[in-house]
Amino acid sequence: MKYTILVIEDDPDTAEMLRVYFGAQGYNVIAAPTGKIGIEKARNEKPNLILLDVRLPDMNGFEIGQHLQSDIRTSRLPVIFVTERRGRDDRISGLKLGAVDYITKPFDVQELRLRVRNTLRRVGSQNNPVTGLPGEKVTSDRISLILESADWATLSISVRGLDKFNEIYGFVARDDVLRAIALTLTSAVDELGSIDDFIGHPIENRFIILTVPNKISKLKQKIEHRLNQAMTYFYPIHDREAGYIQLGDDDSERQKVPFMSVTIVGISVGDVDIADTDELLQYLNQRKKL
Repeated sequence: MKYTILVIEDDPDTAEMLRVYFGAQGYNVIAAPTGKIGIEKARNEKPNLILLDVRLPDMNGFEIGQHLQSDIRTSRLPVIFVTERRGRDDRISGLKLGAVDYITKPFDVQELRLRVRNTLRRVGSQNNPVTGLPGEKVTSDRISLILESADWATLSISVRGLDKFNEIYGFVARDDVLRAIALTLTSAVDELGSIDDFIGHPIENRFIILTVPNKISKLKQKIEHRLNQAMTYFYPIHDREAGYIQLGDDDSERQKVPFMSVTIVGISVGDVDIADTDELLQYLNQRKKL
């Protein structure tokens, strides 16, 4: 996997040095000279990590961090603050905004490389490698947290037939399906959800959305509509026209395989007595089979 690093840095010499250095290490490097451009690129380019200079011409790094944290498209991106400020208060401010690390100028580029590598390893191990969404452990931790609140709801989105699709068309096509579903969920939550909503991908054929009760109905309707429309487009045109996949050439061996389908189960606080994460996931599994 080739990681993408977004460097938000107004000094052209430093930005170019980082681009060349990390490019030689096998990273894809994107540069942004201002905070505004950096925020746009963070939203559109989906980097794996951001190196953020605190002192920029249009806004400071802490303001940029606030913008990133408030947008669901960028709130999970790991950020390493790069700054000339050495004060304890500045460091704490960065950490409060979700910074995973903090390095001061002038920095040793070898040290920065190790910090970047370790951050990507640490974050990558917690995210689904295909969609980039939080994986099983992070999702489980977030469920535990929301169960302690008085106002929560969750949607479980399960993909039926994904294993057979993978068997017939291969893992590249399967990964395209998973990424498209992740994008659909992110877009729906961004459009209709709340700022603290969470999207997880704990296992290959299941996604989890954590939201609040007054958002769950519209989210479910929107996601069902979009995914039901999209599913057939992952199949070749001749299969789409038939409405199923036909395997085997001989009449006695022919098998009609149905297309993938999506099952969405929603639950809100008060619907059922749930004590912990395991109970919630077990309940969602039972509802999925109904």
